[in-house]
Amino acid sequence: MVDTKVTLSGWELDNPVIPASGTFGFGKEFAELYDINMLGTFSFKGTTLNERFGNETPRIAECTAGMINSVGLQNPGVEHVVKYELQEMKKYFHKKVIANVSGFSIDEYKQTCEIIDKQDNVGIIEVNISCPNVHNGGMAFGTDTKNAAEVTKAVKAVTTKPVYIKLSPNVTSIVDIAKACEDAGADGLSLINTILGMRIDLNKKKPVVANKMGGFSGPAIFPVALRMVYQVYEAVKIPIIGMGGVSSADDVIEMMLAGATAVQVGAANLVNPYACKEIIENLEGSMKKYGISSLKDIIGGAHNG
Repeated sequence: MVDTKVTLSGWELDNPVIPASGTFGFGKEFAELYDINMLGTFSFKGTTLNERFGNETPRIAECTAGMINSVGLQNPGVEHVVKYELQEMKKYFHKKVIANVSGFSIDEYKQTCEIIDKQDNVGIIEVNISCPNVHNGGMAFGTDTKNAAEVTKAVKAVTTKPVYIKLSPNVTSIVDIAKACEDAGADGLSLINTILGMRIDLNKKKPVVANKMGGFSGPAIFPVALRMVYQVYEAVKIPIIGMGGVSSADDVIEMMLAGATAVQVGAANLVNPYACKEIIENLEGSMKKYGISSLKDIIGGAHNG
C-alpha cells in the first residue's frame, strides 16, 4: 500500500494533484463528469475585486505541444464569488479549496484577499502576481522583487489563512522573486505561471489573438517549469506547488523530486476533462514502478545526489 498524502502549511491533502486556476472554473462542470472529491483540492477561477469581462476575442491560439490563451481574468468579481460560487461549491466539493486572487493595485489585492479570507471553505489563498500594476507604469508585480514583496506584505497583513504567491516565469531570476516573497512573509509559492508567447496567422498576416500575445502553456513548457521549481527549492524553505505542462502521473513524481510538495495540472484539463482523474488513478502505479512508498519522502529528492 502506498501513501499519496501530502501536507501544505498544515493542511493534509489525500494526494498532491490540484487542477490549476483558470482551467477548472469553480469545479461545477467537472463535478458533472466525475466525483471531484478524489482531487487533493483545486484552485478556482482567478478572482478580482470587481467583475471583469476579460480581453477581446479571439483569445486562444493553438501551438505545437501547447496553447496560448489571453482570456484576461474574466470573472464575476469577489462579492459574487463568495455569495454564490463558494456556497454552491459546498454541494459538490466537500473539501477546502485554493482561492486564486488577482489585482491591479496593492489596495485591490488587499480588499479581495480580506474578503476571501473569511470564507470557511477556503484553505489557501493563492495570490497571482503576474498581472499588470497599473499604478506603477504598467509593470507586473511579479517581475520586480520590491513589488512582489510589497504585495506579499500587504496581503499577509489582512489575512489569517496561508498565502501562496504565484510566480511569473517571465523574469530574469525567478529565485530572486521567490526569496523576496519568502522574506516578506509568504507561506508558500506556486510556480510557474504561463510563459509569454504568440502566434501569427499566415493568411491574415497578423497575430492570432486580439491581445497579440498571451500565456503559453502545455507539455512544451514542462522542462522550464521543472527547472524553475528545482532552482527555487534550493533557495527557499517554504513549500512549493509546482505547475507548468504537467499531464501525467510520472510528471507529478518528477515535479515533486524537483522540490514541489503538491502539483497543479492546467492545460491538460482543457484537452481532456478527465486528466486529473486519470493522473490520480495512475499515481499508485507510477509510485510502485519507481519504488516509492510515500510521496512525502520524495519531495526535493533530486537534490540529494
